Amino acid sequence: MAYDRAITVFSPDGRLFQVEYAREAVKKGSTALGIKFKNGVALISEKRVRSRLVEQNSVEKIQLIDDFVATVTSGLVADARVLIDYSRVAAQQEKVTYGRMVNLESLVKKVADQMQQYTQYGGVRPYGVSMIFAGMDQIGPRVFDCDPAGTINEYKAVVVGAGKDQVTAYLEQKYSEDLKESEAISLAIAALKTSQEEEAAKSVPEVAAVTSGNKYRVYGRDEVSKLM
Repeated sequence: MAYDRAITVFSPDGRLFQVEYAREAVKKGSTALGIKFKNGVALISEKRVRSRLVEQNSVEKIQLIDDFVATVTSGLVADARVLIDYSRVAAQQEKVTYGRMVNLESLVKKVADQMQQYTQYGGVRPYGVSMIFAGMDQIGPRVFDCDPAGTINEYKAVVVGAGKDQVTAYLEQKYSEDLKESEAISLAIAALKTSQEEEAAKSVPEVAAVTSGNKYRVYGRDEVSKLM
């Protein structure tokens, strides 16, 4: 018990239990994924509405960071909101300072640094959220994920949240780098369904994409239904 009471205490086998608990919180969140296709990237998220009294339009999992960068999160919603606000400020600071498109890797590293700080000081707890950043920069379409420890990796396709293992296994079998936009989104939706119960699989997920030369756009419900 002594090893999981403080974030600054390592267990004898070199683990930080509070960080691992934060990762468990992410596993209970909505399933979300980012996928890269031939000339762009897309974000897809399961949309859980806890009650029929909730206004569905108020539940937005995919959030715009910049004209060409967006993020989708899984885990504690309040923690995600704080990091999204931080990301938006960091993106605008880079645009004002350098007068160019936001470098996606640089932006993700700043967010990761913020998350990592909360794994090494007493009196705080790690952020209980994982984030997928996807967008276009000078290099082209890129997809990154960032976990509660502040670890970042770049992917062709990545999944966070509940059912991560099943969805990842499906993508590893079916993914191809020469996919078109509609093909990539259809594949992502099919992958998402592998981790959902039958009733949940019928719900319409949230989808957004950015292609070369175009700003991020969120797909309408009818557009997503056709792809399903």
